[in-house]
Amino acid sequence: MTTTVLLVGHGSRNQAGNDEIQAFQQQWQAQHPDWRIELCYIELADVLLPEGLQRAAQGSKRVIVVPLIISAAGHVKMEIPEHIEEARERFPGVEFIYAPHLGSNETLLAVLQKQLKTALKSLAMPDPKTTGVIILGRGSSDKVANGELAKLARWLFETTEHELVDIAFTGITHPRLETAVQRQVRLGMTQIAILPYYLFTGLLIERIAKQIERLQSQYPQIAFGAGSYFGFDPAIFKLLDQRVTEASDPVAPKMLECDGCQYREQAEHHHHH
Repeated sequence: MTTTVLLVGHGSRNQAGNDEIQAFQQQWQAQHPDWRIELCYIELADVLLPEGLQRAAQGSKRVIVVPLIISAAGHVKMEIPEHIEEARERFPGVEFIYAPHLGSNETLLAVLQKQLKTALKSLAMPDPKTTGVIILGRGSSDKVANGELAKLARWLFETTEHELVDIAFTGITHPRLETAVQRQVRLGMTQIAILPYYLFTGLLIERIAKQIERLQSQYPQIAFGAGSYFGFDPAIFKLLDQRVTEASDPVAPKMLECDGCQYREQAEHHHHH
């Protein structure tokens, strides 16, 4: 059976972000020379979902759609499934399988732990009791997507000696980074490690760097360390390998987390992002 893997990136207004997703796809393809891996984007880039699905369907009996996205909000729960349904109608002879998004799991926890170690090294390995941690995500109007970040923060708290592990968001919801930093300073932290919960570079990553610079000048007595976004971490490639393997297993369940619930109907009314 001819199978095509369709990797779906979000897309960025910053061309460097789209270039990184393309580089990621090329690296993943190099790891699996016997696979056919196509790439498309949800928005803000050249090949969007309808064209990506059409390309993947050409000469294929099966297409495995793999979202290269950390948190499941409207794009993952509504937009991609809608395009897959349209593709099923257009290409009735092709089986389309939708793999889960990256999610919050032990793999991403390990990536965050690695990023925290990098940030702590830049701070000369301070006492974790006086070093706060802030995991900084994109933010969504979907409480489940925001909850995934909260879950990982709790896991990180339980696997380290840091007394404060908080979450913050760059937009849409609260708290924002500045508020989280204010809180940690008030509670006596003398160092703060900021861990961006992002896969690739983009405008928001640039904005985060500027925010940290401004916070450093606002709080000269606090030492700030930052992790990096983690798209090219080997663990991300392995997690996607696992997604493809599971999607190829005929007995594995193919339901998305929100399948069978009322999310889509509600979101259509509320325009969730």
